[in-house]
Amino acid sequence: MYLYLIHKFMNIVAPPTTLITLILFLPPFLVFKCFFYIFRAIFSENVAGKVVLITGASSGIGEQLAYQYAKRGARLLLVARRKNCLQEVAEKARGFGSPDVVVVQADVSKVDDCKRFVDEAISHFGRMDHLVSNAGIASVCMFEDSSDITKFAPIMDTNFWGSVYTAYFAVPHLRKSKGKIIVNASSAGWLPLPRMSVYNASKAAVINFYETLRVELGRDIGITIVTPGFTESEMMQGKFLTKEGEMQVDQEMRDVEVGTFPVEKAEGCAKAIVKSACRGDRYLTQPLWFRVMFVWKVVCPHVLEWFYRLLYVTPPGTSQRDAPSKKILHHTAANNLLYPSSIQSLETRAD
Repeated sequence: MYLYLIHKFMNIVAPPTTLITLILFLPPFLVFKCFFYIFRAIFSENVAGKVVLITGASSGIGEQLAYQYAKRGARLLLVARRKNCLQEVAEKARGFGSPDVVVVQADVSKVDDCKRFVDEAISHFGRMDHLVSNAGIASVCMFEDSSDITKFAPIMDTNFWGSVYTAYFAVPHLRKSKGKIIVNASSAGWLPLPRMSVYNASKAAVINFYETLRVELGRDIGITIVTPGFTESEMMQGKFLTKEGEMQVDQEMRDVEVGTFPVEKAEGCAKAIVKSACRGDRYLTQPLWFRVMFVWKVVCPHVLEWFYRLLYVTPPGTSQRDAPSKKILHHTAANNLLYPSSIQSLETRAD
């Protein structure tokens, strides 16, 4: 009985108390946050000579992150499954100014591989300063269309567990250096984009995991959670995991998923990420305008859901490839303006 009354009391008191607190403290907090942002921008971290480990570094944002860190003089350990592509990236990174680049062929979904490349970083460099968790894969399939839901397990294995495994082995070394973790979580972690339910869930899990880890680690390790919008990558070329569990390039479904949203260049996204990490930001959404999607998600989720359903979902019995998002894109030829030329080609690096 007493517990019931306590909850009834809290139901009445908590909402107005929270509102009054926000009205009183939000303005000075925002002023403080603004000044603190300027301070961090002025005294941004110099990563010259520091050790940066980047997963998923063979293409897309991960590749461009390697170049941006290289231009700042960082030493790099690059990880991906495709060694030939990694070696190409490493050679370019050296040309951009990195004094030492090591490549390790590994699969982040395998815990032993994660331990191996973290150990390699410590063995070769003797320390670690930044861990950039970037590796990821995606699928495109309506949930009910899947005949075997276990085929989507690799998405969680790579996007979530791959990041968790790497952090687990890297955290003790990052504590010693007072280092940072930069995690590419994707705006999909808070957007209900159809046909990507498992991918969205994996990114939401990543966000929640690192927000919790930030509480546990305190000030010992800085954590920057990055939630990019549509950004130039192999995924934006149409490289998805099919419902049969195989990686394929399907640009038609890419056009369905992206529609008329502008796709940012990977280089610009990588520049923003490295700047944000060196400032010590807690969050970064890139491009900046994409933050409005989060506002709609929080304030009017039903409107956002209606918009996505209208634009991306076809009526029962019709092909998902006939979604309005693709029709609008093709009828207006907007892809020539909104998509970088690199993702308009069917060419993509093989696994």
